[in-house]
Amino acid sequence: MWAVVAALVLVAANLRTLMASLPPLAEAVRADLGLSSAWMGVLTTVPVLCMGLLAPVANQVARRVGSARSIASGIAIVLSGLVLRGAGGEAVWALYAGTFLAGTGIALAGTLLPGIVKAVFPPRRAGLGTGLTMFSMMGGAAVASAAAVPLATALGGWSRSLLAWAVVALVGMLAWVPVTRAVHHHTLPDQAPEDVSHALPWASATAWLLAAYLTCQSWQFYSALAWLAPTYETHGWSARDAGLLMAVFTGSQLVSGLVAPTLLDRVPDARVLLVAAGVLGGLGQVGVWLAPDTAPWLWAVLLGAGQGAAFALGLVLLVRYAATPRDSARLTAMAFLVSYSVAAFGPAAMGAVEDTTGGFAWVWALLALVAVPQLALAVRLRPDLQRVGAGSVVTS
Repeated sequence: MWAVVAALVLVAANLRTLMASLPPLAEAVRADLGLSSAWMGVLTTVPVLCMGLLAPVANQVARRVGSARSIASGIAIVLSGLVLRGAGGEAVWALYAGTFLAGTGIALAGTLLPGIVKAVFPPRRAGLGTGLTMFSMMGGAAVASAAAVPLATALGGWSRSLLAWAVVALVGMLAWVPVTRAVHHHTLPDQAPEDVSHALPWASATAWLLAAYLTCQSWQFYSALAWLAPTYETHGWSARDAGLLMAVFTGSQLVSGLVAPTLLDRVPDARVLLVAAGVLGGLGQVGVWLAPDTAPWLWAVLLGAGQGAAFALGLVLLVRYAATPRDSARLTAMAFLVSYSVAAFGPAAMGAVEDTTGGFAWVWALLALVAVPQLALAVRLRPDLQRVGAGSVVTS
């Protein structure tokens, strides 16, 4: 089991480096390629949109070839996309094509991880499994944010800095090979029984609540990921310092993303943690909006802690509100399709707001406003909601 967990952690480390490695380099990329804020936002929009629109495709691919092989294919596609993005000679087409390709791989691998967690971890340890995955995911993002500018300096340009993350993808791909072989030799379960439904749970009120909650959370997270560093560069910060601020933002998610789901294993009502996470994130956004220079490191910590906990808790609920690993995959596919497809437009839309207003104040005001429906939805995620794939209620 622990070999599978280690491989899971190494694969998860690659699910956010694509997005997190770019914002500290955004001003250099924009200057070299002549891109507007809206078009820079598209570079975050594309992978998130892939994660949404391709989530049902990932579910169907896993049904045909198994989750383990699908994840192996996903991480291989991520590797190919990172190579294309970084080795394209600072060409605009390679930057966008590589981002799209890597986003496709992230969609394939990321959609299936909650189902793997449910298959590997016992029900009372689902939070721990999700926390480890989240810890690795956000740890990779934190390192990518902090190292982006130093790597660009050491390697001779932003494109080579972006290319460096292909090495991490290669490690993840190699680590997953034994898992695929174990499944092939039937030492690990992978396929669902034939009588299990594979349709997305469109008729489930629980699924729609989770999808709406994750939509609000993801809109805020990916918009903050894209624009926190550029916001402070417009306040006179160097790209290196803005990258360190991003590392604090993502590093805070690393901690809260591990702690919150682990606490959820001991808390019968998730709403206590969901509301606390929403309040923390909202306070961070209000701080960046109204007093950006007063306590920027505190705002980054609050924003990251809130967003990391909110997303990690949502991932646990994708496991908790499902009856079987296959139902978790179905629920995840639907929730990701809805939430990521909507939230994907957040970075570009917020970039357009900056282009229109000439500053980032309105960007953070609007993001703080989105925290309000997130809190309202969190209150409705009761522990007795009906599980997807079962007529019974959730048991903690």
